[in-house]
Amino acid sequence: MTASLEEEMAAHFAMNAEMRARLPDIIAIADAIWQNVCAGGCVYLFGNGGSAAEALHFSGELIGRYKSNRRPLPATCLSADVSALTCIGNDFSFDAVFARQVTALAGPQDIVIAFSTSGRSENIRSGIAAAWAKGAKTVLFTGQNGAEIAKDCSLAFISPHTMTARIQEMHQLAMHLICARLETLVAESENV
Repeated sequence: MTASLEEEMAAHFAMNAEMRARLPDIIAIADAIWQNVCAGGCVYLFGNGGSAAEALHFSGELIGRYKSNRRPLPATCLSADVSALTCIGNDFSFDAVFARQVTALAGPQDIVIAFSTSGRSENIRSGIAAAWAKGAKTVLFTGQNGAEIAKDCSLAFISPHTMTARIQEMHQLAMHLICARLETLVAESENV
């Protein structure tokens, strides 16, 4: 039993070493968020299951704080509106739960961030397509199997894994690194 835990820890630590190669993607995503927020835009985030929790966590870091007391950045997690999710899911289909919200809320000044470890969920694909139709910038956080849908996005953070736990752990670290960069950008803008 201890051996399996040691293997899990070793896989996690190896994954952390892989982050250095993805630093350009992390910087590009943070800079895109900053540009859109500076232009008066909002960050809309969504995902299913554990990916919904990631979207909610990221939204909280943007509105609240990561480390520093800085101005809040506008963000809304579309996975958190139970009334909208159940209304759209019931009256239309579950495939439309994010697309309909994006269509109602997003515009060209906004950035839409989707989380999907598999990249195969139709509601994620539809949400991204709706964002494109509204002229919003799109970002996808996904795993190795989601590389195909990532081609439909402005930017992507692709974990090179297929195991959900490793993918989500990389997403978590990437989100925190993005928040660290954003807090630096906020501080620099206030010191100008």
